[in-house]
Amino acid sequence: MSNNHATFIWSIADLLRGSFKAHQYGDIILPFTVLRRLDAVLAPTQKAVFEAVEQAKGDGLPVRASLLRNKAGHQYSFWNESRFDLKTALGDSENLAANLLDYVNGFSENVKDIFDKYKISDRIAELDEHNLLFLVTQRFAEVDLSPTKVPNEEMGHIFEELIRKFAEASNETAGEHFTPRDVIELMVDILLAPESDTLAKANVVRSVYDPTAGTGGMLSVAEDHIRSANPSATLTLAGQEINPQSYAICKADMTVKGQSVDAIVFGDTLLNDGHAGQTFSYCLSNPPFGVDWKKQQKAVTEEHTLRGYAGRFGPGLPRVSDGSMLFLLHLISKMRPAEDGGGRAAIVLNGSPLFTGGAGSGESNIRKWVLERDLLEAIIALPTDMFYNTGIATYIWVLSTKKSPERKGKVQLIDGSKFFRKMRKGLGSKRNELSDENIAGIVKLYEQFGEAEQSKVFAVEDFFYRTITVERPLRLNWALTAERLAVAREAKALARVAADWTRLVELVETNPVEPTTDAAAFRKAVTHVLAETGVTLNASQLKAFIAGLSARDENAPIVTGAKGKPEPDPSLRDTENVPWSEDIHEYFEREVKPFAPDAWIDESKTKEGCEIPFTRHFYKYVPPRSLEEIDADLDAVLGRIRARLEAVKA
Repeated sequence: MSNNHATFIWSIADLLRGSFKAHQYGDIILPFTVLRRLDAVLAPTQKAVFEAVEQAKGDGLPVRASLLRNKAGHQYSFWNESRFDLKTALGDSENLAANLLDYVNGFSENVKDIFDKYKISDRIAELDEHNLLFLVTQRFAEVDLSPTKVPNEEMGHIFEELIRKFAEASNETAGEHFTPRDVIELMVDILLAPESDTLAKANVVRSVYDPTAGTGGMLSVAEDHIRSANPSATLTLAGQEINPQSYAICKADMTVKGQSVDAIVFGDTLLNDGHAGQTFSYCLSNPPFGVDWKKQQKAVTEEHTLRGYAGRFGPGLPRVSDGSMLFLLHLISKMRPAEDGGGRAAIVLNGSPLFTGGAGSGESNIRKWVLERDLLEAIIALPTDMFYNTGIATYIWVLSTKKSPERKGKVQLIDGSKFFRKMRKGLGSKRNELSDENIAGIVKLYEQFGEAEQSKVFAVEDFFYRTITVERPLRLNWALTAERLAVAREAKALARVAADWTRLVELVETNPVEPTTDAAAFRKAVTHVLAETGVTLNASQLKAFIAGLSARDENAPIVTGAKGKPEPDPSLRDTENVPWSEDIHEYFEREVKPFAPDAWIDESKTKEGCEIPFTRHFYKYVPPRSLEEIDADLDAVLGRIRARLEAVKA
């Protein structure tokens, strides 16, 4: 039934051909579909509501849902104060545009913003200009979308089908706010997999949240799956979206399904959490990949600095060029705590959050915090070319605040990159899709939670490491030659020296101080030469000057400091990542000392880090082909070429 309705509504777009481009159809059809649905939903109490509103205005009372419930038997949290509906607006065709605007503006503010974000007044004006307003409105008025004919769930499917059709029609921008349904299906199946028995029980209450809701695809699929598992489940959907049109589509979808009209919040999730203080059973998100957060930097940094772990971004801040890990932290903050029943989350990220940033960086600290709190259950690698606007490798992070006993302290990596089928026709960058069998195969690997070719299980600590700083001693010689003098004079500390260097330059050209490894003797000689040529330097300037006259010499003795300790050579400084389970000194003796006997560890610089080298764990070495095999192939190719040349000559 829903497909028939969707097909009929889609056919109304035929009226727009010629006057509008294909990617503009959705801007008109979707808001009119919402308008018709709300028109049908409000129809039974429309007259009584209008009378109650007029009476309230006459009495100087504010119009509230509670007043309409008592006076007009109106059960919804939204209403319309206009005397028009679609049919009565059509009755005065000469003033149809004005009538429709009066009708749309008559909606309560919590629904009116849907039409404001759709810019429906502009759409009405455009249709009127093309003499299509009456025809389009008339066709919509003919569609019976009343709840008795089309229940909320079916209406949701109709709207989703229309969203999908228009997303495909506007191929070039489809992926920006529209996650492919096959990816969502996998994410939802993974989230619900451990709870199949619990969900089937009576009086189940669940909530689903998406901070980057787009057009509401993730919320809709989650709802469908939970409803199919338990039709009587009490389900709350919530989300936030920054793009005005996507917000309008999502909020409209939730409204036509009977969800609270305030469930979807408009705005930037990072700047302003629209559901502050709330946590949810299931959280889903597909945040933008590799998008910077410069606009949000001031507010996010303030929250990190002032609120710390009481806020969302306590563990750390990633580099400004990619904000996807901020969404990861936000999503974790929205997961229901274990003591309240636990929460589960799935978020799509690119490869960068797995390994970007060395020990001590914001990204590394975030990963370490997530793993130390044992929130990460699994990471699933998706095939490439899965999304409409990018073909890069992507990963689903599966998180839980209440892991099952066998998963505690463990992380599962699943290589799902080979689970796909080629699409007959690509959509933007999307060339591959997950079939039902592919999804079932990945979910099975997740549920089995064991070692297999495409599944690896690790202890949380396996991803931790320590970065040690390896120092090598400084070995120098010193000389006062024309070349070294020219370099030394460029030192920053000597910029303000007002001395005349002419005599010193002339002296050095005729009588240079040859290279020596005796620092004390060289200092004495240089001090004497400076005094002789009239150049006066203070202690810090002299130190900088002598440093400029030095050069590295691997055969020279080790330079020591005031306490006789070896001075480190910055140019030879190196770092080593030591696995968490290894002692840094044992590692150093085994891996560094044999190659650099004079090296030591500067333990004041040791840092703790965390990275998840996903591809390394699934890498398989493929030996190169033998020379004989390559030669045989070349001979075969040359033989075919010779045969064709002979055929041409003949």
